[in-house]
Amino acid sequence: MTAPRSPLALMFQGTGSDVGKSLIVAGLARAFALRGLKVRPFKPQNMSNNAAVTTDGGEIGRAQALQARAARVAPSVHMNPVLLKPQSETGAQVIVQGRAQGTAKAADYQKLKPALMAAVLESYERLRAEADLVLVEGAGSASEINLRANDIANMGFARAAHVPVILIGDIDRGGVIASLVGTKAVLPEDDAAMIRGFLVNRFRGDPTLFAAGMEAIAARTGWEALGLIPFFNEARRLPAEDALALDAATPAKPGARVKIAVPLLPRIANFDDLDPLEAEPGVEVVRVRPGTPLPADAALILLPGSKSTIPDLADFRREGWDIDLFAHIRRGGRVLGLCGGYQMLGHSLSDPQGVEGPPGSVAGLGLLEVDTVLSGDKRLVAVTGTAQGVPFSGYEMHMGVTEGPGRARPFAHIDGAGPEGAVSPDGRVMGTYAHGLFTDDRQRAHWLATLGAPPSGLDYEAGVEATLDALAAHLERHVDLDRLLDIARRV
Repeated sequence: MTAPRSPLALMFQGTGSDVGKSLIVAGLARAFALRGLKVRPFKPQNMSNNAAVTTDGGEIGRAQALQARAARVAPSVHMNPVLLKPQSETGAQVIVQGRAQGTAKAADYQKLKPALMAAVLESYERLRAEADLVLVEGAGSASEINLRANDIANMGFARAAHVPVILIGDIDRGGVIASLVGTKAVLPEDDAAMIRGFLVNRFRGDPTLFAAGMEAIAARTGWEALGLIPFFNEARRLPAEDALALDAATPAKPGARVKIAVPLLPRIANFDDLDPLEAEPGVEVVRVRPGTPLPADAALILLPGSKSTIPDLADFRREGWDIDLFAHIRRGGRVLGLCGGYQMLGHSLSDPQGVEGPPGSVAGLGLLEVDTVLSGDKRLVAVTGTAQGVPFSGYEMHMGVTEGPGRARPFAHIDGAGPEGAVSPDGRVMGTYAHGLFTDDRQRAHWLATLGAPPSGLDYEAGVEATLDALAAHLERHVDLDRLLDIARRV
């Protein structure tokens, strides 16, 4: 296919959160890349504690990193110039073009938006300069007219950058006709005019039964029907955008030989560390929700990353999970702390600068002979090395420095950086700042052998690639991709 002569762009907004915007953009990125186009994903503003390290030394939302992979390009900070990482019910860390710029409460953040639009447009123009097609993803709902003033995530961006919009509704949650028609009803006329067509996502059953529904939406909105997308079951094999995915039930694994328990802390971060383990047929990953004890028959308790370690440690204790953890160790079980989980396992956590809240210090779980001091500096770097004598590749994304005699028994050795992490004297409690351990097939196979799971030969990365190809083919069948390009050309 011949590439367009000038950069094109399309924006995909939703009638609400979690309607499948991220997945659709990823699938379209792969589909158009397979057609020979240079595609770049872009999300002006994202809110997620599931982040990825970019090749240019910053961080972006995990969904944009997956979309970059789908487009077969390296992730860049410009693909998600504003990233909000929630730290509390009302406040978030603000990441601009990959770097932390401080924290802001929700009301204060609204005042920052006019200044942030300049960074958003600068990043967008950078991507346009290197692309045939930019696929833009909105945030939340297009109909949040209460947030329309100074908006940078949805219609505010679309209008500023002159990008046509495709609106996505989710039929699986019900009320899709009302949500699409209602969006048209509440939008200001100039905003509604930016929407050129709509998609209905996650359909189950006979599509002919909804043909009249598609016609009714088109008649009442004046927008073009561009596709009815059947439910894509393989979506669970791809990294999720945010913690909403953790609420979904995990498939039963009656033949699993190993159980790994993961307490779901309120501020859990980078939980895609769990995805490769959940893909293993011989492993049952139990997401332990508040009000539920840690299972007594778990072979491994994995403490995940956290955006706010000290508050999450307090919640861990409040749930009584510390008592369960100590009992697990007495039974001979193993413990692995990743990033924030590693910090919790030490003797103390100090926050002298008030990075996570009021300055202060708290006792850790005392299972590793280390102490952590939090600071405003964030380490963002891809790493390779060996852990437990087995090679791995991953990344670090953390604030704070951890030191102490336990580091004389390091968990890993990082190429070019030396010893990293800590291990207890009996070897059963381990902590590390390295994310992505289990994505590496070599490291995951070592852990499963240690825990007693049979070898599976799973190639996790190949599985992600195959799923992206399948998603692209799925969208080719059910969405008019040529019409999408025609709409992009009209602006």
